[in-house]
Amino acid sequence: MNAWQLPALTGIQNLELKDVTDPTPAPNEVVLDVQYAALNPADRYLAEGQYPGKPTFPHILGRDAIGTVSAIGANVTNVRTGEKRLILRGDTGVSRPGTFAQRVAVAADSLVPVPTDWTDQEAAGATLVYLTAYQALTQWGELPPGTVLVTGASGGVGVATIQLAAALGHTPIGLSRSPEKTQILKSIGAAAVYDPQDPEWRRQLKEALAGKRVDLAVDNIGGPLFNQLLETLGENGKISVVGRLAGPVPDFNTASLFFRRIRIGGVAVGSYGPVDGMAAWNQLIKLMAKTNAKPLVDQIFEFDQLPAAFERLARGPMGKVLLRVGNIK
Repeated sequence: MNAWQLPALTGIQNLELKDVTDPTPAPNEVVLDVQYAALNPADRYLAEGQYPGKPTFPHILGRDAIGTVSAIGANVTNVRTGEKRLILRGDTGVSRPGTFAQRVAVAADSLVPVPTDWTDQEAAGATLVYLTAYQALTQWGELPPGTVLVTGASGGVGVATIQLAAALGHTPIGLSRSPEKTQILKSIGAAAVYDPQDPEWRRQLKEALAGKRVDLAVDNIGGPLFNQLLETLGENGKISVVGRLAGPVPDFNTASLFFRRIRIGGVAVGSYGPVDGMAAWNQLIKLMAKTNAKPLVDQIFEFDQLPAAFERLARGPMGKVLLRVGNIK
């Protein structure tokens, strides 16, 4: 089969398209013939050595996919050959070969059916970002309806957070630099969208909230913007830290946390075990159905165009970037 291999932790620019041996399923595993795979910033982080995964090289990246079960290992009873499934969570693409390949072996307990009324393309890139968004919104326990501020709102986790926050009864507010993306974000549930490059965005937000403040910020960006988020939070405000696309936070002063009792919590989908992950997925699917929300697909690239797909991801997509892997002949 064909697969994109990473020879070492030297960055995605060194990915190589190779002819490799087909995987075979171990006990409790199945093999998926991959139809679509999705790109995530975590793939780039791992390729650059900024992710805690310890793969064997050469390594195949890719954590999300939709495909058809083509082989089943011993002890597998929850799925049959010919069935279409999504990879929910696990070590795929991290410590074991991933989905930027025509076939991938995965743990059977990490598979879920395609949600009703979702297309294959919508479903292909949904699992990681929606589980991440769900954890970011719920890791603090059951919060009363409030204002949720989302940075990087047009990315995969950003879109998922806007949709799930709205379904949970919160008022989602996004940050995006693009006027075109602003309109799309409002159409999927954002009450307002501000440009983080506008020096007046915090004043505009404060006026719009009419004396209230942000209850929860979901930060996909990091960098200098993080300190600005702190200024928007109210009493007992919280920040769920998802990503760091803009790099480290500069000159962070912990005194900014004291008087409003602000709490900061990291988000890591890897903390979900099979049972917790399945429960979270089932719950968020119910929330999506409640508002008839669907994942957004930005662009689909052919299998031999993975480097171009990563370039698109770096430019800031509106939703998910997919790789069309297709059927094996």
